Amino acid sequence: MSAKIGNYRWRIVVLLFFATTINYADRQVLGILAPQLQAQFGWSEADYGFIIMAFQAAYAIGLISMGTLLDKIGTRLGFIVSVVLMSVAGMFHAVFSTVAAFAVARFGLGIGASANFPAAVKTTAEWFPKKERAMATGLFNAGSNLGAILTPLVVPVIALKWGWQWAFISAGALGFVWLFFWIITYRKPEENHKISIAELSYILQDEKEPETQKLPWKAIVSYKQTWGICLARFLTDPIWWFFLYWLPKYLNSNYHIDLTRIGLPLIVIYVVSIGGSIFGGWLSSFLIGRGKNPLAARKLTIFVMALLVVPIFFTSFTSNVWLAVALISMATFAHQGYAANIFTIVSDIYPKNAVGSVTGLSGFAGAIGGVLFAGAVGLILQITGSYYVVFAIASMAYLLCWLSLYLLVPNNQKIEIR
Repeated sequence: MSAKIGNYRWRIVVLLFFATTINYADRQVLGILAPQLQAQFGWSEADYGFIIMAFQAAYAIGLISMGTLLDKIGTRLGFIVSVVLMSVAGMFHAVFSTVAAFAVARFGLGIGASANFPAAVKTTAEWFPKKERAMATGLFNAGSNLGAILTPLVVPVIALKWGWQWAFISAGALGFVWLFFWIITYRKPEENHKISIAELSYILQDEKEPETQKLPWKAIVSYKQTWGICLARFLTDPIWWFFLYWLPKYLNSNYHIDLTRIGLPLIVIYVVSIGGSIFGGWLSSFLIGRGKNPLAARKLTIFVMALLVVPIFFTSFTSNVWLAVALISMATFAHQGYAANIFTIVSDIYPKNAVGSVTGLSGFAGAIGGVLFAGAVGLILQITGSYYVVFAIASMAYLLCWLSLYLLVPNNQKIEIR
């Protein structure tokens, strides 16, 4: 059946996968080098938190604007603009040394990086029928884990051999390589002459939605579903940012793992999390295939993932580095399984021409949570010198996220344009 239909849509997922990989590599270079840069430039914990806050603030601004921009100019041009900005800002880290200058570079990186998920989710909605979207989302979202795996593997080698500046330059240059393949490959399904008529029909099998009508901001925020999704992202996105930016520092400060040995623990954590992204997409698709309501299937999967995060609370109580890695790995596995479904819920209940805006708005809520949490983590660590409080917050965040979805996102209600 797959051979008769065609598989061109999966090439698009491959492009989205590598876009996400590069996006996360650009973000994580700073996290890997943080202990070295902090020692070299004399940054305090609060200083580092401020630099992370700059990225998060820009990411929030970018999401609230990029989602709307993508709905207007399309994903092809939107990706081009965002990847160029992200790559240039990432490479500019190499010429800075002060807290303020790094914050400026992170701000530019945050604006560019913010388009990735709204664009990827919108592209998935354009290229896949509803029954395949969770799996496609899980696959491209797994790129974040590949980026998180390759970065601690490659960055220390580059930094130790050629200097930390070349780590930023190399990561930024990858974006321009990806752009070449995006430009020659991507068109919307209706405009792409490389797919078969059968595959185009398969992609467009769901009920046609009017593309000319726009869902205004006032209408978007008037729905309780919007608030439920935004609250979910506000609670959980900061936890993933914490994993991304503070894990190398946590392993360094608690277990004395330096730049030469940081790779293996981080690789284990993010290899495990790749399985979560794929498993979360598969589980909800499996439940739907067995007749369960799509939204109920997504929320049940999110509840399962929320339970898997709870044990991370005990990370601070172990002196065994590999037990800590195991607990953190289970949490990152669960986050990625959750992410595959929270993104798909948006395309399940909103019209295609509003998906980018809603994803951007919910991402904005998550980024605002990230700004607040980054500042709080920096202050907590500077005052207490301990991660106990941080891991306690992380252990409960996903259960609260599930509760917000349970209360505010009904299973049988699709948003209608009025």
